Amino acid sequence: MDTDGLADLLERFGLSEKEIDTYLAILDHGASKASTIADAADVSKRYVYSISEELESRGFVEVDDHAVPTVIRPVDPKTVVDRLTRSVEDIEPELRERYTATERTGEQFEVIKSRQTVVKRLEELLASADTEVTLSIPVSILPQIRSALEETVDRGVLVLLLLGATGSDEQDIASLAGAASTVRTWDALVPTMLTVDRQHGLLAPSQLLTSSTSDTRAIALSQEQLVPVLAGSFLANYWPTAEERYVTTPRALPETYDGFRNAVFQIALHRATDTALEATVTGTPVSDGDASASPGTLTGQVVDVRQSLVRPETSSVPIENSFAIEVEDERDGTTERYTIGGTGAFLEDFEAESVTLREQNSE
Repeated sequence: MDTDGLADLLERFGLSEKEIDTYLAILDHGASKASTIADAADVSKRYVYSISEELESRGFVEVDDHAVPTVIRPVDPKTVVDRLTRSVEDIEPELRERYTATERTGEQFEVIKSRQTVVKRLEELLASADTEVTLSIPVSILPQIRSALEETVDRGVLVLLLLGATGSDEQDIASLAGAASTVRTWDALVPTMLTVDRQHGLLAPSQLLTSSTSDTRAIALSQEQLVPVLAGSFLANYWPTAEERYVTTPRALPETYDGFRNAVFQIALHRATDTALEATVTGTPVSDGDASASPGTLTGQVVDVRQSLVRPETSSVPIENSFAIEVEDERDGTTERYTIGGTGAFLEDFEAESVTLREQNSE
């Protein structure tokens, strides 16, 4: 287990980040003076005395204040683990007595205190993505989650990645292929912000991931009403002003997309290569707010796309994502134009649940 993993486990037992740093320094150095530990943990000697008393009360260390100078020594790890195990076993009956089973609503919030846990949540949420991801992070974090990003892209998920604090250092962004569907960069720090499938989100101040002494907190949430607001903020406030650095190639056709933004993104890529597209859209007509409108299917030539996911932008506002198809009436050969929107569409003619794209006139 690496140091970050050990620190994450110790945090679960109530140790703060500085307490963990101090305890790990004591473990590394064995019986030591406070000044030695202070130098190793990059804290003050006064803090070492204070925190050592707290660690002693929890059974992690022993403080020999009869020695001059005071000597602090770690308790044997087996003894520490035995004490922690007994504490967990002792608390279980009380927890069970007070526990009342309730049905989970699926709407959850989690306050995250450490950088290591934020990175872990980012990886977990990326692994759960099915249709789309929006993500802004400091560029320094990219190497830690790059493999998770690449696996997400390989599953066909749309990944919009914004890297902040890039400055003039090109080392971490020299090769962006495979890390996202498209990548943009910004010289300044940006909040760490992740949304997954309109269901899950994470928001953290940039300092939590870039500073070892930050006392800021992150929030992870699973709520259908709030996560789209985060995605809208990402697309409207940060994405348009960042510099486009990488765009993937269009995916092979035919392909079916349950994520509407992913379909719009692919339409934009294919139209940029002058590929004539036909789309089959399954969804519901937008009929003046008529909730009883029957589901249906439309098939026609793609004649327009409105988006700001990839340049050149064709939308009137950054969060607009739609496309238009012309459907031919087999009876008389006339065509009718339909505008297609995603979940919650109200300006378009049709709200799509899935979109199948194919090259026009292809079998």
